[in-house]
Amino acid sequence: MSTPTIVEVEGRKLKLTNLDKVLYPATGFTKGQVVDFYVRIAPVLVPHLAGRPLTMKRYPEGVGDDREYFFEKNAPMHRPDWVKTAPIWSESNHRTIHFILVNDLPTLVWIANLASIELHPSLSLAADIRTPTAIVFDLDPGPPANIVQCAQVGLWVREIFDHFGLQSFPKTSGSKGLQIYIPLHTKTSYEQTKSFAHAVARLLEQEHPELVVSDMKKAVRTNKVFVDWSQNDEHKTTISVYSLRAREHPTVSTPVAWDEVEQALKKKDAGRLVFEAKDVLARVEKMGDLFEPVLKLKQKLPQLAGVSAASEKEEDEAINSVAQAEARPRPERTPKRKTKTKAKPSAEERRKL
Repeated sequence: MSTPTIVEVEGRKLKLTNLDKVLYPATGFTKGQVVDFYVRIAPVLVPHLAGRPLTMKRYPEGVGDDREYFFEKNAPMHRPDWVKTAPIWSESNHRTIHFILVNDLPTLVWIANLASIELHPSLSLAADIRTPTAIVFDLDPGPPANIVQCAQVGLWVREIFDHFGLQSFPKTSGSKGLQIYIPLHTKTSYEQTKSFAHAVARLLEQEHPELVVSDMKKAVRTNKVFVDWSQNDEHKTTISVYSLRAREHPTVSTPVAWDEVEQALKKKDAGRLVFEAKDVLARVEKMGDLFEPVLKLKQKLPQLAGVSAASEKEEDEAINSVAQAEARPRPERTPKRKTKTKAKPSAEERRKL
């Protein structure tokens, strides 16, 4: 066990331990490199975590099929007093859970030192836990399908929301699939977003049965893409943009431009949508935060007949409403942003921790 390293981050003193411990055996990527990545990506990552209840996925012994990991929702008792938390009642656990809020760089460094490789925030802010700020589609390929097939389905999802005049933003899951976010930031509920997402998933399954499934059973996913609509739930979380993943290599959930998705599909090249930590740092330096609009863009979820209903008949009405909207001429696409937000870490942030 190596000697702890004491660092000061934005006026907070932290004790970092076992920085030379290898957490990714296949590549030799160490805990120190995990911490360093999160320090360098913090300028674009922290805004996407701030104010949101966080579930940590911790890998104290590193990644691998033979390595144990665990999810941690409740903030550890030994946390520093400056680490902010949000008390949220859990119906399933019948108790209040104190979720960590990663509102600043010192908190991010502190949780990275816990070997929290994966960061899973809520779709809601803690201040309004019942109101999702976005609707999300998690596109999960069933082998031998891969992210290329997800790219095709993602473009179909985009097309549907284009017809509603809503912008959508893709990111890789950092694992096998692709995720599509439609920012809302207007008054809605999980009942509405979940039902809407389910209607879209079922419509895609009806229109493209050879490639799309909306059923959660893994047995029906072979060589198809599961459009996971169920992530739109107060009690679930989705991998954060810019989070590392516990895969063989230190891949990252990475925002991508739609033209990159189109090119991956055209070339049938899954490698175009796989990014490791070093790649993401270079992309952000060059392209800024492609996911920045997801933070504030206000869009209203369309009101569809039956979209909040429980009966199958009324849910079918919702699907028909989506289909009818898809059949209408779509509005012109919003021009691409010409500005970019570069991550420019301070001298302290650039230090190798």
